[in-house]
Amino acid sequence: MTHEIAALAEPDAVRALVSVALDALAAGVADRGGPLPRGGPDALVSVDDPLPAAGIGAAAALAGLTRRLAAGAADPADPWCAAHLHCPPLAVAAAADLVASVLNPSMDSWDQAPAASRLEAELTRGLARLCHPGAAAPDALVTTGGTESNLLGLLLARENLGPVTVLCGRNAHHSVARAAWLLGLREPVAVDCSGDRVDPAALTAALAGVDGPTAVVATMGTTNTGALDPLPEITAAARAAGSWLHVDAAYAGALLFSDRRRDLVAGLAGADSVAMDLHKFGWQPIAAGLLTCADAGVLATMTARADYLSADDDTEAGLPDLLGRSLRTSRRPDAFKIAVTLRALGRSGVGAMIDHCCDTATAVAAEIADRPDLLLWGPPALSTVVFRPSEAADEAVARLRRDLLLSGRAVLGRATLDGRLWLKLTLLHPHATADGYRPLLDLVAGAA
Repeated sequence: MTHEIAALAEPDAVRALVSVALDALAAGVADRGGPLPRGGPDALVSVDDPLPAAGIGAAAALAGLTRRLAAGAADPADPWCAAHLHCPPLAVAAAADLVASVLNPSMDSWDQAPAASRLEAELTRGLARLCHPGAAAPDALVTTGGTESNLLGLLLARENLGPVTVLCGRNAHHSVARAAWLLGLREPVAVDCSGDRVDPAALTAALAGVDGPTAVVATMGTTNTGALDPLPEITAAARAAGSWLHVDAAYAGALLFSDRRRDLVAGLAGADSVAMDLHKFGWQPIAAGLLTCADAGVLATMTARADYLSADDDTEAGLPDLLGRSLRTSRRPDAFKIAVTLRALGRSGVGAMIDHCCDTATAVAAEIADRPDLLLWGPPALSTVVFRPSEAADEAVARLRRDLLLSGRAVLGRATLDGRLWLKLTLLHPHATADGYRPLLDLVAGAA
């Protein structure tokens, strides 16, 4: 094995390879020519031997597989790649992620991550104060995203209240039911919704029918439509029942950065725990999740001890114990890229991009509403636009979406609402405009 192949991730060695990677990335994007590779799964190129006996060298391996990956990628930087809550990462965040990879701090003990752990603590406290203004001692944990955050929120509910019965809307993310299963809790009670929002009266009635401690999960930004549950009414019902209130704001939580839309999520301040993802409305490379808590004291239940990572005498001497900051042991310093992005753009810069995406969705929806050949499900609450061809059957809508995928022309989502199949545009591109989606609307209408 040559020194060139096995060079460590030191600045000079990485610098030489970054240009190789970026050139190959650009070539792969050009090969693809659209938001998705053409031809579907069978058209993707396979590696001749993924475990070769002898290596071909760092530059050749990096260039070849990078070009292949980019050519076969679903590219969120293309505005027509708009099926999911999958954002194009900012350049500054991607560069910060590279720095984190080179330094490779492991966030399970202070002696592996002195500066990274301090920066994480400062960032999480700041974000927790933003989410829970007025709380005496809020705090937050860095997670892999909404699924882990929802698991932790219900874990804290169970550890602080006992075996809780979980109540959530039928609009809740699938991870809520999975979290209950993992935690040994009963299957959640599904509460009726109207317009993809929890019905507060139905929640109150459901709470009255449960014996024992409860945890209520509200959703701010549903996966299907971006709808916002009526949080003030849900909070009142949860408080009256003595419930733990967890809010899945993986999508909408970042509205706290927007001066124009912050009031839509003001009710987060009254929650016990909140899930927020900045790899959605935050333009971070995955993963960049957070769980905020109004009271840092509840996190004491996550305390863990391992003498080889955080010995008692080290902790007593003032070295921070990081094991209670996550269910994971080894984990990346994901807080770093978030901190770099917020320092570069400020809260107002991120908020302006959120406003742009929501405004674009409103404009696209208005155009759909004006077209007789397309049907709008309803006004967008955030940046998700749900629509369908006016006269097409569900089977035709499903086939149309697959045809767009297999041709590589567009990536649209799907949602079943009110017993019908709908198409979904999740607009997270901070520079795209409504005019750029008009040809896509024409394409959908024409194909139908």
